[in-house]
Amino acid sequence: SEEKMFMKLVVDVESDKVVGVHIVGGDAAEIMQGVAIAVKMGATKAQFDQCIGIHPTAAEELVTMRSVTREVRK
Repeated sequence: SEEKMFMKLVVDVESDKVVGVHIVGGDAAEIMQGVAIAVKMGATKAQFDQCIGIHPTAAEELVTMRSVTREVRK
């Protein structure tokens, strides 16, 4: 597919909890609904990493993000 999406996980470095998720693109609302459950339950980045992505879907990208692109510290 030539369609593009933007996805970002916001993770608290100290607790490893996923505290935010940004998704822009087709089917973002459907993907966000499932992710919102995990975030509300206090899922950590490590738990996201342990999930098996459903292939081929855009949602699988959220559980295969391995590298930090930006780090903000107080």
